[in-house]
Amino acid sequence: MNIFEAVLLGAVEGFTEFLPISSTGHLTILEKLLGYRIDDPDITAFTVIIQSGAVLATIIFLFKDIVRIIVGFFTGLFGKRPKSDPDFRQGVAVIVGSIPIVIVGLLFQDAIETTLRSLWFVGAALILFSGVMWFADRAATQSRHQEDITWKDTLIMGLAQCAALIPGISRSGATMSAGLLRDIDRVTITKLSFLLSIPALTGASILQGVTESDRISGGVGWGPTIVATLVSFVVGYISVSWLLKFIAKHSYTVFIIYRVILGTIVLLLVGTGVISAT
Repeated sequence: MNIFEAVLLGAVEGFTEFLPISSTGHLTILEKLLGYRIDDPDITAFTVIIQSGAVLATIIFLFKDIVRIIVGFFTGLFGKRPKSDPDFRQGVAVIVGSIPIVIVGLLFQDAIETTLRSLWFVGAALILFSGVMWFADRAATQSRHQEDITWKDTLIMGLAQCAALIPGISRSGATMSAGLLRDIDRVTITKLSFLLSIPALTGASILQGVTESDRISGGVGWGPTIVATLVSFVVGYISVSWLLKFIAKHSYTVFIIYRVILGTIVLLLVGTGVISAT
């Protein structure tokens, strides 16, 4: 992989990671257009590892919130604060919500890295899950706010996050839709979606970096991987800031329309043989 491709892929990852349009789906499509075999182990590892840049951007952007929640969790755990404290409850909620994707990710790792990387799945997921997002966006009352969050809410969002292991569905889209269906307001669930992404994406990046290190070295290369990760961090920080401002005043309609258009184009390209599915 050359540096230009690394920068391009890193920028796409950073921009799309937190938008409900599927960063993995976009990377898979772009990697295919650049001529890579998208189910090769080094490419799948590269795709996961560079997400760590966007995760770091999230940690820095939400640093005060994260520190507050960590302090609240441990002080509540050791009895120095009541268990009803909002920060303690949110800490418990994030932990509980992060468990499902760890279990499902490990159980179905092979299928996630091979079969589900097919552009048939990507295109179909982009289109079909748009219907779920559309329903959630319109059915939600948004009557609940940050202080109302419980572990049950994040468990449901965590279960929904598992669906995003299929490229094209979108981790943020799945968690945000689940939150909306729990009648939580958009800004609160967007921040909560960011928080839920940190354990899941960090764990996946470390796992791939350790287990696929040799394949990265002999394939894509660690130089381009590091460059893409750094670009992902810079662009991801900008994307997080923009999304929170956008979501405060707008629905998900623009993202839904975009997903349907992109998914249709992908299926047409694969169906007509212009590009192969893998």
